[in-house]
Amino acid sequence: MIPRVVALLALSNLLHNVYGASIATAWYASWHANRGFPLESVPWSKYTQLTYAFAETTPDTHTLSLTVNGDTGPGADLLKSFVSTAHQNSVKASVSIGGWTGSRWFSTAVGSSENRTIFVKTVTDLVTTFDLDGLDFDWEYPGAQGIGCNTVNQEDTNNFLLFLQELRQDPVGSKLILSAATSTRPYEITQQPLSAFAEVLSYIAIMNYDVWGPWSSQVGPNAPLDDTCVSSDKQAGSAVSAVKAWTAAGFPASKIVLGVAAYGHSFTVHPDDAFESDGKTLAPYPSFDASSPPTGDSWDDPPGVDECGVQQNAGGVVNFWGLIEKGYLNQSGNPSPGIPYRFDTCSQTPYAYNLTTQIMVSFDDARSFAAKGEFIRANGLAGFSTWEAGGDSNNILLDSIRSSF
Repeated sequence: MIPRVVALLALSNLLHNVYGASIATAWYASWHANRGFPLESVPWSKYTQLTYAFAETTPDTHTLSLTVNGDTGPGADLLKSFVSTAHQNSVKASVSIGGWTGSRWFSTAVGSSENRTIFVKTVTDLVTTFDLDGLDFDWEYPGAQGIGCNTVNQEDTNNFLLFLQELRQDPVGSKLILSAATSTRPYEITQQPLSAFAEVLSYIAIMNYDVWGPWSSQVGPNAPLDDTCVSSDKQAGSAVSAVKAWTAAGFPASKIVLGVAAYGHSFTVHPDDAFESDGKTLAPYPSFDASSPPTGDSWDDPPGVDECGVQQNAGGVVNFWGLIEKGYLNQSGNPSPGIPYRFDTCSQTPYAYNLTTQIMVSFDDARSFAAKGEFIRANGLAGFSTWEAGGDSNNILLDSIRSSF
């Protein structure tokens, strides 16, 4: 009887892992709540968890900022509504700490034993105040500059692990879903094995996007599934190479969530560069005019001075709904008539081009999301996390990746 019981328990655990523990989640960008994507628009029944972005680090380790468009009050009110609505829909509610602009003082917050203890209380107070189920740490990036004015320490990754270990020992922290949004490249750690992160984190979400963008030398795939099928000079990162690197470093595939992108990057591309010699087929990896950065959709960051005091161009980001709004795609998410379109079979991502405006967009469509869902299933990953929930249109991308894995 004992072997049979063991076998049944093993089967039960297996079924739970396959069917009961798959993670379907996304980040909810709080600043878009009053710009077309209120909480009522979230398809809650299609998610197991949703993560509110962001609570930002501050120079004071005792404090996190919940500002939305510069106003703290609405941020706290929105977060309360976010958690309440999630729980009403039986969805786990997390908060992401950090982000591109909000990671500036992570290094300070975990940089000493005293600060780590303070920061544990800061984040657990956030949990208890807002009745959170989890915390997501979106540190961009430990040991390196993110936006450009981060505090940085060569011991950042080691200190981050020490903080997470202390958080797990806390009575509140011990019960939380703890995740980290990571680069496609594994953390560089010296004092403990990388697998120690897997012991304290529920999962990591590999941010497999922004691999190619306006900072690149050519138009390339924003979120490539694979890059092992192109020449080495085009291998900037992909889901395939990222998962291989993280698992080789000791992080189990069962604790890896694939970050997927409901947006693309736009580029000004001259027609002579946009097409192959036949004048009809879009060229792979064309050059673009970096001196003429295009504006993306209505959610795109406008030109201006960033948090580090540096002048920035418009971001050129086009969400999936923006591709439809701008006429690149029809309402079903397929290429519009007359729009040159290329689907790259290596990266499993498309390009679309407007010959009139001379703007090319590299993005993910339903076919891309289906391929990534199949990759998640085939490699035993924990699930997916989309940046961002509001970027989709009529759940086209969300339904595609859910159905495929």
